[in-house]
Amino acid sequence: MIFTPSPMLLKLLYTRGSLHNTPEGVAFSIKNRLDTVRITRVEAVVLDGKRIGVEEIALDLGGGDVRPATTFNADATGFTLPVGQSATFHLHTDPLKEGLHTVQVQFSADPFGDLTVEVEDSIANLPTQGHKIPRSDADDYADEAIRARQQFAEEFSGQQFQHLKHYSFDAHDLQGNCEHFTGVAQIPVGLAGPLHVNGEHAQGDFLIPLATTEGTLVASYNRGIQLLNLCGGVKCTVIGDAMQRAPVFVFDDARGARDFGRWVEEEIERIRPEAESTSRVAKLQYIDTYLAGKFAYLRFNFSTGDAAGQNMVGRATFAACSWILENYKGAPIRHFYLESNFATDKKASQINVMRTRGKRVVAEAVIKRDILQQRMRVTPEQLAYHGQVSNVGAFISGANNNGAHSANGITAMFIATGQDVANVSESSAGVLYSEITPEGDLYISMTIPSLIVATHGGGTGLATQNEFLRMLGCVGRGTVNKFAEIVAGVVLAGELSLGAAISSSDWVSSHEQYGRNR
Repeated sequence: MIFTPSPMLLKLLYTRGSLHNTPEGVAFSIKNRLDTVRITRVEAVVLDGKRIGVEEIALDLGGGDVRPATTFNADATGFTLPVGQSATFHLHTDPLKEGLHTVQVQFSADPFGDLTVEVEDSIANLPTQGHKIPRSDADDYADEAIRARQQFAEEFSGQQFQHLKHYSFDAHDLQGNCEHFTGVAQIPVGLAGPLHVNGEHAQGDFLIPLATTEGTLVASYNRGIQLLNLCGGVKCTVIGDAMQRAPVFVFDDARGARDFGRWVEEEIERIRPEAESTSRVAKLQYIDTYLAGKFAYLRFNFSTGDAAGQNMVGRATFAACSWILENYKGAPIRHFYLESNFATDKKASQINVMRTRGKRVVAEAVIKRDILQQRMRVTPEQLAYHGQVSNVGAFISGANNNGAHSANGITAMFIATGQDVANVSESSAGVLYSEITPEGDLYISMTIPSLIVATHGGGTGLATQNEFLRMLGCVGRGTVNKFAEIVAGVVLAGELSLGAAISSSDWVSSHEQYGRNR
């Protein structure tokens, strides 16, 4: 299934601010933000109404690959432009004056056909940057390029660096993960556990890697894990799975936005294949519509396999919105933005607590009265009452979590296993609940409504990060829910440990004993 890019979306191909004069004439860049395509023909470029023919155009595809546009037109196969790659157009023409100019690019691409990108850009004299970080256009991950940056950092700061220069992997493996690579930050990793997990995907005992510089953190989680194990382990269940992108469509008035929302609901079965045309993995589950004034916010909800999926769903939603822009015949759409801030990417939000972002997972356990008293020096009644008091504190403070510190365990596991650590902002939300059972034991559960994790893509394939995922048995297809269950179990262990420490007044003394550099 091939989506049709609308003129509004085609404008996004152009790289704003790329227009500049060169010794030979004028240059600008376009970047493929749609799908992998094959450029089959370059027709012309029109600058301020002046047509520049293909004979006066050359394309720079990066890596020193510069070719006259006529060579592409002469070869019926054209050239492939992957998603994310830029092409710089070099035009043999008179230089442009400072100020605003119109740029129109006419070309053909398989499978889209004839396309026209038309935008405005400006020529401006910008001050020269005083200091510039060294980089290599040929190979920015080569040893020479890395040493140049290390030397630059030492000269700029007036310091000598010993440790950040030493690492055990090929820097080329970092392409797509880190730009201007200069060195590493070595973070201590401690082991907790093994944790016994009774999940639908994670079953058995798991060593838990925790990357942290906070004293007592590993010891505290290990204490909670031991308590869970003595009571039969932790039961974990993934109860929801959705990753979002939330575009906004702007109309002249509220009625236009309302009618558009109804149309989207009616056309979901035609929108779905357009969204799914960009990926073998992303599957559109449903679209939520939220209206405010003349704005229609669409919240696209996808499943994304073993990937966290933010980029994946961005491409899929881009394709769906392109089809929408082409096919909606109601009130005119005045503006469109692929992300409206309604997906709340990298931000805690109430909508994620209510509607799920990433994995919605629950960890629960029944803690025996005698074991709790022997190991933690508290009773079930003490912990349950402490939880009630804490609920009031969380409520009046507006916190997104009524527990103690789920972000500690999540962050430590994220760093160790190559997750996007900024996702802790959403993943740290939690709903802690406890009650006394008829037998006098403590039932406790932690619901994590927006746990964003991956076992494929991002940093999960890097050297040490992949090794820690292998330690957990979370490498390979179909392992992301297993990983989510393990993380949830660790979070519950941490809640038990810190909650008991505060209730029994062991919290300060523990930090005094383990957490201070002496």
